[in-house]
Amino acid sequence: GLGQLLKTIYMVRDSLNPRLVIAGVVLTMYDARTNLSKQVVEEIRRYFPAYVFKTVIPRTVRLSEAPSYGETILRYAPASVGALAYQALAGELVQRNQTESAGG
Repeated sequence: GLGQLLKTIYMVRDSLNPRLVIAGVVLTMYDARTNLSKQVVEEIRRYFPAYVFKTVIPRTVRLSEAPSYGETILRYAPASVGALAYQALAGELVQRNQTESAGG
């Protein structure tokens, strides 16, 4: 799980790219109806408090369908919950990068 992911990141950084950093952690395929999803979100937020984006990408039918039509979610179903979540994530990423670029 997370331990293996971190181990891989550190290995790549040590051997290939010393400047590699974790820009953020995106929580995807979230299903608010299940306790497992809620537990995973809590655990990841606890483990990576400074890295986890606030936006959570839900598990939706539209998000699952878009690739089978060769479309992004923004083209396939632009007003869907999944599309709106990805737009919010993009805004959050831009804001985070601007804050870091400004030195804060």
